[in-house]
Amino acid sequence: MRGKLIAVWWFPLAAFLIFRFFHVQVVRHDYYLGEARVRYTASRTTTGKRGEIFDRSGYLLVGNSPCVEIFCTPANLPENSRRGVAVICAKHFGKPAMWYFRRLAPTIRKKGSDGVEKEVPSLYFMINRQTPLETAESFKRELVRFFQTEKEKAAQKTTARHFPRGFIAYRNSSYRTYPKGRLASNILGYINVVNDSAVPQGGLEKELNRDITPEKGREIYERTRDGIPLDYGYRKFTGGRDGKDVYLTISEPVQAILEEELDAAYAKWRPETIYAAIADPATGEILALAQRPTFDPGDRSSFDPAAVRTRIAEDSYEPGSVIKPFSIGKALDWGVVTPGTVIDCEKGRWIYLKRPLTDSHNYDKLTVAGVIQKSSNIGTAKVALTLGKERVYEVLKTFGFGEKTGLPFPLESRGYLPRPKRWDGLSITRFPIGYGIRVSPLQLLRAYCALASNGDLPELRLVDRLVDTATGKETKNPPKIIRRTFMNPAAHRQLVDMMITVTEPGGTATKAAIPGYRVAGKTGTSRKYVPGKGYSRGAYFASFVGFVPAYKPRLVMLVTFDNPKGASYGGTIAGPVFSRAASRILKYWNVPPDHIPEKSGKKK
Repeated sequence: MRGKLIAVWWFPLAAFLIFRFFHVQVVRHDYYLGEARVRYTASRTTTGKRGEIFDRSGYLLVGNSPCVEIFCTPANLPENSRRGVAVICAKHFGKPAMWYFRRLAPTIRKKGSDGVEKEVPSLYFMINRQTPLETAESFKRELVRFFQTEKEKAAQKTTARHFPRGFIAYRNSSYRTYPKGRLASNILGYINVVNDSAVPQGGLEKELNRDITPEKGREIYERTRDGIPLDYGYRKFTGGRDGKDVYLTISEPVQAILEEELDAAYAKWRPETIYAAIADPATGEILALAQRPTFDPGDRSSFDPAAVRTRIAEDSYEPGSVIKPFSIGKALDWGVVTPGTVIDCEKGRWIYLKRPLTDSHNYDKLTVAGVIQKSSNIGTAKVALTLGKERVYEVLKTFGFGEKTGLPFPLESRGYLPRPKRWDGLSITRFPIGYGIRVSPLQLLRAYCALASNGDLPELRLVDRLVDTATGKETKNPPKIIRRTFMNPAAHRQLVDMMITVTEPGGTATKAAIPGYRVAGKTGTSRKYVPGKGYSRGAYFASFVGFVPAYKPRLVMLVTFDNPKGASYGGTIAGPVFSRAASRILKYWNVPPDHIPEKSGKKK
């Protein structure tokens, strides 16, 4: 009877307990697990890697290197250990020990909501941000050893029983690296770290920041009662992704060749600035883009604001004679003149509207072809007068002057090209020879791409594609033609023929010639305008822009010097830079010669 009584009471109780255990452990398992995790887990924001930047062939231009961020909670450091820890910090990270000692103080003064300063616990101090892995490991070992007992040291333990809990923390991170130093630095820009965030400074780092910045995620992890993350146990990541990688149209070897030649020319002529750029005329791809002075993004100790700015995109200037082929070329295209049309160049001095216009030499009569070869201001101005100001304006707009090229530089200049209603009587004789208007180096480069590619004006391209490293998806930037500038192919060929004579004997740019290749181009020398003083008599812009091989161009190159010392003519200063750089690049590409000059003497 007693057993039956016990069974009557215990069976329902056992059934209830089984049901309860099943309900807690199975039915509501996830709920109670979540409640428990709130008590022993914590979360923190995670950040992926910033997208890297490569040249067209995949050579790394901007990357990320692993490092460690070391930070602490000074309030958790015993006061009697403060000086010793400061000495260890100074030994590894370079600042004076007293600097660390002050910042490791357990309290700081802080204004409260009532505006009154109070002493509060110091909860955060970044000891060192971009710490190399080896340095971080060495610091960690020495810090642990500082808190060890003699017995622990003798046993060569890697922990210290008296290490202050919740004092120090290490976070894996990365820092921006520029493995090529100064190469293409004005294009790439650089990164500053402000309040633990990457702040892009100029160039593509800034303009493409939205694409290459990683998305933030969340990490949930198990912790001790003191909040210290455990190396084992539950860990979950949500959200977050690395930034997109960027592949440029730049060719690192071509960029290196151009910059080497610029360095030599900068040392020789000591200009204020040199602008230089190389493009593929068929696609508008920028193969190299450089300026001097420049900077090394990995060495911030000698930054010069003038060198950091992307001046090749932001600056504009009066270009001089490099602009002449456009008006004369369209005059050929419209049938207004022919290469053999004779122009009276007034023996080098012409009075128009009571103002003189001069040539560098006392030319009498020149054909239109001779006007290009000899770079006659008077001859070009007279051809422009036959066109009229509306058509001259149309010419300059057709070739893209007065508008931005669209390259990813936020402060790109659009230059200055006023509408015809704002021209004065002299404008039609000055604008076509490169005075009174302002152009950017990039506008000139694009316009010459049209001259080199049968009249097709391309859209300049610096970014070839963006790549999502998580999915492999590519966002491509295909070549585009903006407009056709020549309607008559024969007229375009005539202009190229005329531009080849510029680099041949009798032309203004014989020093731009390359043995074995036909080079088409044009020199430019313009006096600098000084605000409030007028045109300088001793400061010039000296330029050469050309393409090679002339009839099947592989490259267009612009070289412009701002105020060189010792000479002023574009053919003398800029022409040799073009010749040396283009010659090296053609050899690198293995481009066969297109022109073997005939040898004098009797045939065998």
